[in-house]
Amino acid sequence: MTRSLILFATAALVLASHIAAFASPCQFESQGAGRVAAVVDARTVRLDDDREVRLIGIEPTAATRQALASRLIGRDVRLRGIDDTPDRYGRQSALVFLGEDEAPIQALLLAQGEAIASAEILDKDCAAALMSSEAGARREKKGNWADPSAIKNAESPDDILAGIGRFMVVEGKVLSVRQAGAMTYLNFGRNWTRGFAVTISKRIWPAFESAGVALKSLENRNIRVRGWVEGNAGPRIDVHRVGQIELLGANEPTGVRP
Repeated sequence: MTRSLILFATAALVLASHIAAFASPCQFESQGAGRVAAVVDARTVRLDDDREVRLIGIEPTAATRQALASRLIGRDVRLRGIDDTPDRYGRQSALVFLGEDEAPIQALLLAQGEAIASAEILDKDCAAALMSSEAGARREKKGNWADPSAIKNAESPDDILAGIGRFMVVEGKVLSVRQAGAMTYLNFGRNWTRGFAVTISKRIWPAFESAGVALKSLENRNIRVRGWVEGNAGPRIDVHRVGQIELLGANEPTGVRP
């Protein structure tokens, strides 16, 4: 029993250290408050005033919906975000804060491996804090990251293609960087038509330049990329935000968690 209590306390301290990163980064404009009446789907909750709220900053895993239900139903929450304009489904997009917590529920889900960071939040400090929460769960192989196949290996394009239409995290070495018209291709295989590739539109090149990342410099680098898998003969992920790509250590093996 003593050992169990020690392990529990250690886990609680580790989780607290991840959540502590949110002392200030994600404090956007207030979008109101309410009580959670129901969980609509894996990233949408309904408040008692019938507003539906989409949790920004995360993509769900198999555990996300149950985690939201157990933590939020019947609880008072505060909403923060950049824009409270409803999306085409009538949902308000926001970070959801439980009670007086300084960290959004998104951070807790990520720290427990119960969600994946989506890289959709453009605020650099907030985005970095969310990614840090996920990184802790990856290191500790929590939740989703306990499954060795949670991160796909870019050298196995068939495994990635099997997940077409899904949000995935892929690691691998960029073998070549090619520009064709208004598109840059990061190729991970020798066979360009069948290997995994990342595509980056010309319209977001300036965002990479502002971040100090020259796309050509990614050649022969190990990277982690996240996004929706598309493609036919060969799988690809279209990158729309700089945060979808992470540089890995020079000697870090690919296809595994750091």
